[in-house]
Amino acid sequence: MAKKLSKAERKEMARKAMEARQKQPKPAAGSGFARIDADAKNLRGE
Repeated sequence: MAKKLSKAERKEMARKAMEARQKQPKPAAGSGFARIDADAKNLRGE
């Protein structure tokens, strides 16, 4: 079984994960209707 992490260890892991996410941000998906319009355009083959 995995050992139980202390509060400090959990905080450190969360901090490292947040830093990694900042280095590799995900591109914005766009607003809801803009995304639907773009998907529809791709499906129609335009």
